[in-house]
Amino acid sequence: MAAETVPPVASKGLDAQGCIEREGSLGRIPPAFRPVVAAARDRVLDLFGSRLHSAYLYGSIPRGTARVGRSDLDLLLALRDEPTDADRADVRALGEALDEEFPQIDGVGTLLYSRALLLSELERHDLGWFVACLCTPLLGDDLAEYLPRYHPDSLLARETNGDLALLLPRWRDRVEAADSEDTRRRLVRFMSRHLVRTAFTLVMPRWNGWTSDLAEMAEIFAAYYPERADQIRRAAVLGQAPTADMAVLRTYVDDLGPWLADEYTRVHGTKTPRP
Repeated sequence: MAAETVPPVASKGLDAQGCIEREGSLGRIPPAFRPVVAAARDRVLDLFGSRLHSAYLYGSIPRGTARVGRSDLDLLLALRDEPTDADRADVRALGEALDEEFPQIDGVGTLLYSRALLLSELERHDLGWFVACLCTPLLGDDLAEYLPRYHPDSLLARETNGDLALLLPRWRDRVEAADSEDTRRRLVRFMSRHLVRTAFTLVMPRWNGWTSDLAEMAEIFAAYYPERADQIRRAAVLGQAPTADMAVLRTYVDDLGPWLADEYTRVHGTKTPRP
């Protein structure tokens, strides 16, 4: 539907050529989180040694917006070869150890891929874009040097979040299996953030810009879809301060999620299938 008044967001996250600027830097890391980052850097290098091509931070810590005791540590690791199940287990153990040792973080999320996959044509507008625009180099040779500049267009929207319809059945299974308050709270946090980001990228080409701020994403979306504005605004709040309410999760998988998946497919099409 036609846009109402859309809230301005500084330069809309674009450079002079209209490409998405890379967000975050090591210099923006809040002092409280620097010991965590230093420990993660050293332990990742100890764990993978010469197999590690490069390591990156992403999320609120390198953006400088992390909150002590509330924010998680987000890492992306690129290996020179394909990661194994043992590698993934080691990464999970590393994250658990860091989470237990450093009270200033609330969890560790680590993405583990091969260099070849991150630079592949298939991932050019998904994982490649993620590395080039949303990740801050921590160790090794920066893969962004081998990737293009990105515009906030429909192709990027499709390849980043055009798979929500495929995810919803898995989400429903996870909701049904959520048998503790802690599990439900983590699911609400994860799904809220995913839905807000998907809602934003739905309208991103029309707004012609980029932001990673959940509240800004919700307001930008609201100007184009006022009938769903309150749901997305609420999801943005729950992405920061989640509840364990099962009713929220059921609304996500039975109402908001299916509507958003259908509208996304209508506007941008579906994401290129992965093997």
